[in-house]
Amino acid sequence: MSRPRTPASKKPLLISAGVALAAVTLGLLSWQAGAPEDRAARYDATVPGGPAAPVPGESGAAGASDANAELLALARREAGDKLAAGRADAPVVLIEYSDFKCGYCGKFARDTEPELVKKYVENGTLRIEWRNFPIFGAESEAAARAAWAAGQQDRFRQFHAAAYADGAKAKGFGADRLLELAEEAGVPDLERFKKDMDGDAARQALAKDQEEGYRIGVSSTPSFLVNGKPIAGAQPLDAFTEAIEKAKAAQ
Repeated sequence: MSRPRTPASKKPLLISAGVALAAVTLGLLSWQAGAPEDRAARYDATVPGGPAAPVPGESGAAGASDANAELLALARREAGDKLAAGRADAPVVLIEYSDFKCGYCGKFARDTEPELVKKYVENGTLRIEWRNFPIFGAESEAAARAAWAAGQQDRFRQFHAAAYADGAKAKGFGADRLLELAEEAGVPDLERFKKDMDGDAARQALAKDQEEGYRIGVSSTPSFLVNGKPIAGAQPLDAFTEAIEKAKAAQ
């Protein structure tokens, strides 16, 4: 049985030879994910059947276990990670590659992620690690840097919630709007926020996340890894709970 179709848009795939095995495995999955609705029909017309490819490690393909191990190792588990939620030693890590201009990323942030936090993060089972993966141009990148800057003052989750609030996407992510979101998120030092947002450290952090995503074959948002196993797109809550339960049981 194929998995539910998820509207998607794609960005040209960039793959580093150093992780070719993982990228090929992810290529079988063909990361389908939520993006602007105007691209969904075009995608579905060119790829009949949608995202029905097997999850790595479940198809018996040669080398799948090696690819899974490499993807599992992407969890940074840094205690001081300002863009993560949950214990660094949690048995399950969900890595999320997202764009603040992605409509389906917002759906996940509003409808699914809060439930995962209540059910799994708060009891120590799950850690969520955010990766900025802007694919929709300059405003996407600016919003990503702004989220990172808010995180430097321990307001990433609040900024994340404000930027993904229902209707927020329609207002865009220009400079004035990003400052409004920082105020809404309760960022205490707005002058520092502006400096951090435009600084080299923010750009380097963004480049690190983007390089990681492209290296393993991510080409659209939102895309996820749950202990190294991909989940493509803003799937229903049950898809995430099932993946988390399986990952926990495998420990």
